Amino acid sequence: MTTGASHRKLQVCVLGSAEPGSRAYDIAGEAGEMLAELGITVVSGCGSPATRVAAERAIGAGGLVLSIVPPGEMPPADWPATVVVPCGMGDARNLLMALAGDACIVIGGRAGTKSEVHLAWLHKRPLLPLVGCGGWSDELPANPPDDRASSPILPWSSVDELQVQLRALGLVKGSAA
Repeated sequence: MTTGASHRKLQVCVLGSAEPGSRAYDIAGEAGEMLAELGITVVSGCGSPATRVAAERAIGAGGLVLSIVPPGEMPPADWPATVVVPCGMGDARNLLMALAGDACIVIGGRAGTKSEVHLAWLHKRPLLPLVGCGGWSDELPANPPDDRASSPILPWSSVDELQVQLRALGLVKGSAA
């Protein structure tokens, strides 16, 4: 019989898109590394350059990365993840991504990101949009999915600010690293 101790690590989804060479891409990598250093599992589909670099940097920092991929087959051996779930659901896997995090980081974004964010909103997952780097995530704080205030929207523009927001959600304990 187990006691009340939790064995589950906190999980944060990284959603969105940004191209190599952009500030958003660089910050995505920094965010993945910081999450790993905090002992938080990164959930990433690894399908865009930004979500892939977040996963790569998390692994490089010794962290865990869960990747939920749309096809029903395993990705190549060099896929940047420690655990892979090939769901075979195509775009319907966006619901799994939205549900797999204790919170969802949003970087830039296109239609798939919007789908994941709206699903996360409906399921009351906190949203952490990167602002000041362009893309759809810049607009999210002023334009939530609807008027229900289903979950907090906590913007950030640097990994230090992201850590403050994670602390506000109770996902990081103690003082800043």
